[in-house]
Amino acid sequence: QVQLVESGGGLVQAGGSLRLSCAASGLTFTNYAMGWFRQAPGKEREFVAAISRSYGGTYYADSVKGRFAISRDNTKNTVYIQMNSLKPEDTAVYYCAASYFRSDYDQSQKYVYWGQGTQVTVSS
Repeated sequence: QVQLVESGGGLVQAGGSLRLSCAASGLTFTNYAMGWFRQAPGKEREFVAAISRSYGGTYYADSVKGRFAISRDNTKNTVYIQMNSLKPEDTAVYYCAASYFRSDYDQSQKYVYWGQGTQVTVSS
């Protein structure tokens, strides 16, 4: 049974930082690209960042480029996202997801496994 478990969410002031983690089990981690998406109240789920399965190529939404950094540790089956210079508009539930595809990392329909999400709240 595949499980993706996010952790590290919480309440932070604007300008602060958080690091989210997503531990994967039940799958061959290196066979999957990993992505982070977020969903704010009343809004659709949106792509945040992704990292490819092999050489670790990274991809970001324009809204987080330069502030967020995604990484993965294949020895721990874990993907991370370091979030700096947080803004109130970053407030959302953050989800990690696993994709078997080699492209279109910003498309949620390309992801086959999803975590339950972790809340990130940025106060102004």
